Amino acid sequence: MNHPAMTPPLLTPDLPGCGGMIRVRDEDFEVEEVPSYEPGGAGDHLFLWVEKRGMAPEYFARQIAQRLGISPGAVGTAGLKDRHAVTRQWVSVPKEAEPNVGKIDGNGVRVLKTGRHTNKLKPGHLRGNRFRILIRTPDATKVDAVAAVLDRIRTQGLPNFYGPQRFGRDGGTVDLGLQCLAGKAPRRIRPFLFRFALSAVQSLLFNDYLARRLRDGLFRTVLDGDVMAKWPAGGMFVTRDVPAEQARFDAKEIVPAGPMFGKKTYPAEGAAAEREAAVLRDNGLSLNSFGGFGKLVLGTRRHNMVYLDDLTAAWEPEGLRLGFTLPAGSYATVLLREVMKTAVDEQDEPADEDGE
Repeated sequence: MNHPAMTPPLLTPDLPGCGGMIRVRDEDFEVEEVPSYEPGGAGDHLFLWVEKRGMAPEYFARQIAQRLGISPGAVGTAGLKDRHAVTRQWVSVPKEAEPNVGKIDGNGVRVLKTGRHTNKLKPGHLRGNRFRILIRTPDATKVDAVAAVLDRIRTQGLPNFYGPQRFGRDGGTVDLGLQCLAGKAPRRIRPFLFRFALSAVQSLLFNDYLARRLRDGLFRTVLDGDVMAKWPAGGMFVTRDVPAEQARFDAKEIVPAGPMFGKKTYPAEGAAAEREAAVLRDNGLSLNSFGGFGKLVLGTRRHNMVYLDDLTAAWEPEGLRLGFTLPAGSYATVLLREVMKTAVDEQDEPADEDGE
């Protein structure tokens, strides 16, 4: 499958990019978790603030378990972190493993600090990820263009698209998800892959929905019946007074929230609901397509854009270094694509998903 929503439109198509290369070295791509909470200081779980470099996330958890002499299931993490990068994140293990913590250091892993807490870390227990990324060999004549790109993103927000890596090589994960929705999944599919494939379809449909808003000039426009959410977090509601909600949107108090389709997705109304129904219809699906999967595709909403309050750029001898924080489930490669205007390395990215 090669769906256009896998390479969605840019917010800044009129501005040239700087090109360049990322991930030439692991240290060019730094990711630091922004946790939902810090360890409280007491409890049956030991939290480890761990730095790793050049290590795949699944292998990382197994290594922690092996070095501590515990089962992999006893290791808790809030999110998966890139392989080709230097990453820092919290990991939780049973307190009984504390005497062996010194055995963790080595071969690309080191423990920076520890603390006790009352509960095990679980996926999603994080607010976001802080990035420091070096783009090597950028076009140094594009200083002004890059500044204009970043200014527009600071003002309008970054479209909260899923990166192409979400959909699998050549869209293979989406193809599998569509088979699952149609009841034609391979017999021996692993439960994790089944769930991941279904959520890849939700992600593609969200990208399609948001791409249509960009193309139609509606990225910064509130529609009658739009579902809005408080920014940066909070409850959702349906727009009935468009001018009032547009003013709140312009003030960055609320943002439109697009559909992660499922049987319990918070429903839009009016013109907004019609646009969402068209996305399903044009992809040969309906809300009924998501029934019969228990809790796997309940559905939710995702912010149409994210605001990068700490977005910085510095031209250094090695290249252009960007610094920014994204909420969990948002993709750094979406920002890099705006800045570079080239296909960026899509292999790894924090898989801190918000889909249902």
